[in-house]
Amino acid sequence: MPSRVVVAGASMGGLRAAERLRAAGWTGAITVIGEEPVMPYNRPPLSKEALAGKEPFESLAFRPRASVADVEWILGGTVAAADLGRRAVGLADGTELAFDGLVIATGVRSRRLRCPGPARGRHTVRTMGDARMLRAALARPGARVVVVGAGFIGCEVAATAVALGAAEVTVADPEPLPLLRPLGELLARELLRRHGERGVRFALGTAVTAFDGEDRVTGVRLGDGRRLAADVVVEAVGSVPNTEWLDGNGLDLADGVVTDELLRAGGLPHVVAVGDVARFPNARYDGVPRRVEHWSMPADTAKRAAKTLAAHLTGAEPDPEPFAPLPAFWSDQHDFRLQSFGAPALGLDDARVLEGEPGGDLVVGYHRADRLVGVVALGGPAATAAAARHRSALLKQPALTA
Repeated sequence: MPSRVVVAGASMGGLRAAERLRAAGWTGAITVIGEEPVMPYNRPPLSKEALAGKEPFESLAFRPRASVADVEWILGGTVAAADLGRRAVGLADGTELAFDGLVIATGVRSRRLRCPGPARGRHTVRTMGDARMLRAALARPGARVVVVGAGFIGCEVAATAVALGAAEVTVADPEPLPLLRPLGELLARELLRRHGERGVRFALGTAVTAFDGEDRVTGVRLGDGRRLAADVVVEAVGSVPNTEWLDGNGLDLADGVVTDELLRAGGLPHVVAVGDVARFPNARYDGVPRRVEHWSMPADTAKRAAKTLAAHLTGAEPDPEPFAPLPAFWSDQHDFRLQSFGAPALGLDDARVLEGEPGGDLVVGYHRADRLVGVVALGGPAATAAAARHRSALLKQPALTA
């Protein structure tokens, strides 16, 4: 039987893993399995440009490199089970595929609220299909929109809904400030002010307890007794790693798939994990495995994992360099951008203004044991350029663990 690598997951991480396997010298067969019926595409615009109608959904597809022209794509197929010892995966339709190497790239799905009430009129934003349905709902004149969750997706959707002319946009969250956990109080307060100036209302410090309506949602009930009228509800309350298909293989699946520094799952040399589903140690900070749902991570983890897997399959030595990627993401909201480099969440207790001041362009540095671990800029192009300068300082820092 010809040698084959199976890539479970056809999002950005799966595509990059296939490309990197070729770059690492793997010449055997590659089969990529994806639950969605479309080729891999760029997800960040789903809550911004594509949702606003500024960028066609069709334009979001990635252009695969020529090196993966011979890759087999099974789209619209769900990986339902795996036997890592026997080296086989089973699809929901009963198909079984044998493999020599496996890349776990099944990513995450949107978390849903478990509250009483109707399901119609409640949306998430994870897939292209999700965004298409939400776009149609927001196109209704005079829509009253309630966004549950004041994280990145929630704030982006709220900004987009305002731009589309929604009659009311309210963001509800149990936290006292938007984006408090990832960014800290300083920037969270500034974001609250900026969103408020642009027409977004907030219902903070209280949880959603129920949804009103018969066949579709008409309102949102909050724990403090308030009721928010709603024609459209967006649930932006986090994500759930897609790992159920790996049950029974002895892996740590408590929060994604735990890997070592080589991205090997469970210490198995023929199984690696990439992207949002991978919980890996980053030598730049410490040896604690963490999942990082940033745009840069699928490419970074795919590069390392592909080298690891290709080395095992060809009998070569694995890459000895410490895996120390620098996370990066951006978030466009209204007429301003958040640009982040590093791991701000590790330095929330020591956040310092590096440049600018609240009300204008602002750059905040996050420190851990007096070491700069993250930088976030808020504002226009000047703030983004300033963050890029501090990115260089972050990159020059040596890894803390080997």
